[in-house]
Amino acid sequence: MMQSSNQTKKLIQRLGKVAVLMGGVAAERDVSLRSGAAILEALKSEGVEAVGCDVTSVAQLVEIAQKYDRAFIALHGRWGEDGGVQAVLDSLALPYTGSGMTASALAMDKLRTKWLWKGVGLPTPAFKVVSSSSPLDVENFDLTFPVIVKPSHEGSSIGMRKVDTLDVLQEAVDFAQQYDSEILIEQWVTGREFTCAVLDGEALPMIQLKTDHDFYDFDAKYQSNTTEYLCPCGLAAEEEKRIQALVLQAFDAVGARHWGRVDLMLDDQSQPWLIEINTVPGMTDHSLVPMAAKAVDLSFSKLVLKLVSLTLP
Repeated sequence: MMQSSNQTKKLIQRLGKVAVLMGGVAAERDVSLRSGAAILEALKSEGVEAVGCDVTSVAQLVEIAQKYDRAFIALHGRWGEDGGVQAVLDSLALPYTGSGMTASALAMDKLRTKWLWKGVGLPTPAFKVVSSSSPLDVENFDLTFPVIVKPSHEGSSIGMRKVDTLDVLQEAVDFAQQYDSEILIEQWVTGREFTCAVLDGEALPMIQLKTDHDFYDFDAKYQSNTTEYLCPCGLAAEEEKRIQALVLQAFDAVGARHWGRVDLMLDDQSQPWLIEINTVPGMTDHSLVPMAAKAVDLSFSKLVLKLVSLTLP
């Protein structure tokens, strides 16, 4: 339900000064700056007193906590999305958007997220782990090809490669290890790719992703003009509801809050497979959460206002 202009004015007064945290030190810095700029513009268009802050240190966060009433976290990747910034803001008692420290750290760790989902009986593709203490054992590798190799802690599909044969598996692992010491080798799922945004405890309409790339990689996400986004997603209403319920289970299992996005595959037998969860989704012109929000008549600026309002007691 739309708020009256009077209610909106009161909300904006309660929000006070908002710091939009962007940039950071991760591989996704450029994407974060783009997300942050869009969020900042949206907040200002709604009349919120907001300032963009390119944060790269704890000292900056301490200063921000002294000047602002709350923070909108638009930091992607390590430090900003992995619980580090959240822990500092908790210690400074500065309210912030998105998941808390523990859920953020867990969601950023693809491997431990999959262990958790598997432990509570949620479907996720079979996988192997490669690390310094557990190197790749080519002789006893028992996943069926193709597989996808990915760093456990990077976002935006950075460091990922699809591998079709055993002879090039080590090369893909070496590539992924440029980004992380812990590598996930996951069973490839043939089927359709979907994402489902979660906003304030509700699953938004699902989006089907169609790309001419092997998978929805960095280029398909942020640069390609050939990537298609289908919303409505093309599923029957009952099937979409069933998968949305699974998404909420996956989101809640991690302990996430406020908002996020769960990526999944639907195989040729219509079995959904959970791939990963993102607790600070992109908010650029190519981004998926704003697209899903638009499908329920929530504009970009109203979505941003809704998210920052979730930091209020």
